[in-house]
Amino acid sequence: MAPSMLPLLVIATSLVPAVVVMALPEGRARTREALTLFGAVSKVALVAALLVGVARGEVYEASWQVLPDLEMVLRVEELPLLFLTLSAALWLTTTVYALGYLDGDRRLSRFFGFFNLCVTATMGIGLAGNLFTFLIFYELLTVSTYPLVVHEGDRKALAGGRSYLAYAVTGGSVLFPAMVALHVLVGPVDFASGGVLAEAAAQNPIALTGVFVLLVVGLGVKAALVPGHGWLPRAMVAPTPVSALLHAVAVVKAGAYGIVRVVLDLYGPDTAAELGLLPPLAALAAGTLVFGSVMAIRQDGLKPRLAYSTVAQLSFVTLGVSLASPVAVVGGLVHLVHQGLMKVTLFYCAGAVATELGVHRVSELAGAGRRMPLTMGAFTLAGLAMVGVPPLAGFVTKWHLGVGGVLAGQWWVPALMLLSSLLTAAYVLPIVHAAWFRQPADPWPTRDGRREVRPSLLWPALVTATAVVAVGVLADAPFSPLSWSQLIAQEAFAEGAP
Repeated sequence: MAPSMLPLLVIATSLVPAVVVMALPEGRARTREALTLFGAVSKVALVAALLVGVARGEVYEASWQVLPDLEMVLRVEELPLLFLTLSAALWLTTTVYALGYLDGDRRLSRFFGFFNLCVTATMGIGLAGNLFTFLIFYELLTVSTYPLVVHEGDRKALAGGRSYLAYAVTGGSVLFPAMVALHVLVGPVDFASGGVLAEAAAQNPIALTGVFVLLVVGLGVKAALVPGHGWLPRAMVAPTPVSALLHAVAVVKAGAYGIVRVVLDLYGPDTAAELGLLPPLAALAAGTLVFGSVMAIRQDGLKPRLAYSTVAQLSFVTLGVSLASPVAVVGGLVHLVHQGLMKVTLFYCAGAVATELGVHRVSELAGAGRRMPLTMGAFTLAGLAMVGVPPLAGFVTKWHLGVGGVLAGQWWVPALMLLSSLLTAAYVLPIVHAAWFRQPADPWPTRDGRREVRPSLLWPALVTATAVVAVGVLADAPFSPLSWSQLIAQEAFAEGAP
């Protein structure tokens, strides 16, 4: 198979099911499920093949001319593969979860049609070889996610959808003039490790600074950086599989990934540092981290608490790439994966508890661990990982950010990591304590003699919780997210290997 075909196949494995599923009548449930699962499994297999190929030095690229000086480019490299691997793997588990969670819903052809279109956009964002391609798929992500947010169709869902759309369209509207300005200033540019704008920045630093600010503002909306975070808690009216999708796989991750590409592959860390762009970005990330954590502590609703937790936790990615330290960049990059695994586990468990027990608030969780020990065990592992308990995923992230901050002369960073752990403990540990150590007002009833939620909702959480442990315990193994992130940082800094 020609190398140029593989990126197109990665896109096609969700685009084709999206088109077909949308055309299916509601009664064709088995066909719809089979197509969606086949696409998800095929995507994982293709991304695995790309991982092996890139490790061997293979080059995979597909491109076609749109205008005389404008190309659509799909390119597979180390950084895109980090994003693609996470997205493909979690989309498979989320597909299984969604099929179980939405069983019996009468609007599933529409739901899974847009669900597959959403993964198409996410894969396109990951594979984008230039800013133009990134923007096309970034806007497709907005369009395809909106129907998922408003799936319930009630007043609350529509209000949440309007908020999401207003923020997302505003962000996209800022990105477009930034892309045009960059094209006028520099001409066509592709993403490349270490950046491509050093010469242009030396010649026109003020204009390139302005473009950077526009790019961060536009991407910061989906990345939930303050003050562009407001849509995220309001979008929690969506079904739990969509919440998992927004927080761990697609929308917020697309924004954070975009900021990573701008810093590492468009400007380059050295050029961004020379222009003085990174300290304000680090300050924005640090402020977002503290704000999101404090707001999470104040929420009694389980999903709103997890939503504000995402605001805080995802800022680690931006913080890592803004510290101009290879070790800190590794921490930010690996957190793309770690945050996804931790957060998707928490949302799977929150949805399982809501489905099985009808519980939606932290104050109602007393004794839930005894009634659903496997579900709450998975929740506890993911929650402790977010706190930073070793050797779980979150500890690996915070260790690299803290050490990277010290190596960069930024001693406030390890102090921020400690504060983050304390604040995270303040909104995670009360949930764990209530679930395992508090007595419910009345004994939780069992359903048909079983204590756990049905397998399609339980197993995805157990799989991702196991991954939360594995990526921490096996962090130094070949092909681990950490090892892959170290390779990316080495290339971005050339001689600054972590």
